[in-house]
Amino acid sequence: MLDFILFMIFSILETYAMFFLAFKIFKIDLYHKEMVFASFIMGFCSYTIRINYGMFPLDIFSQYALMFCFMWMLFRIHPFYASILTGMTYQAYLVIQTSLMYLLNSVIIMPLNILNPITKNMITMQVLSALTAILIGMYVGHKRIGYDFVPDKPDVKIKPTTNEKILFALNLPTIIVVTSLNYFFESRFFFIIPFLYGILLWGYLYFSYKKDRNNYESFIS
Repeated sequence: MLDFILFMIFSILETYAMFFLAFKIFKIDLYHKEMVFASFIMGFCSYTIRINYGMFPLDIFSQYALMFCFMWMLFRIHPFYASILTGMTYQAYLVIQTSLMYLLNSVIIMPLNILNPITKNMITMQVLSALTAILIGMYVGHKRIGYDFVPDKPDVKIKPTTNEKILFALNLPTIIVVTSLNYFFESRFFFIIPFLYGILLWGYLYFSYKKDRNNYESFIS
């Protein structure tokens, strides 16, 4: 029972941090109760799949799918843009987390076992990752930087631009790389993973900037 409680607490913290970071980056209003509710559901599903059934890759994929569904159905973001938000959020968070994992596991020599998240070292990594994401989100919000091309209505008619199509297409390699984390963690090539996530994140940020810039130029012309 204690393991379940600990897993849920830190899983909710991490998922909440991901929603917080995503909404700050895309200048979307924060709905804290809904964010906690979605985080609870995702945490419970994660515990069931990862701990009860021991299916770590399926757990990662299900978390990705659930975040997309909550972005769309709960926070009322158009599904096309919800997929972009989900992809960028995972890339941003995993750049943070895998960098910390490499630092803790290889530099500080703090062994981590991603298949057993209820350990002192894994909890430390989870807390550091979540706090880093929240602090980045707070900084983004404070500086009023980010992107505002995501419409605030789920049923709005859209005509995707080339930049948006590229952003959408980045979801496929994102899903593949995210779900392959387990296979690379124990490898001596794990240090490559943060760079792969970073490259995909750069793609999201670059084409989001271009999309935002095009909207701004169209507005003032």
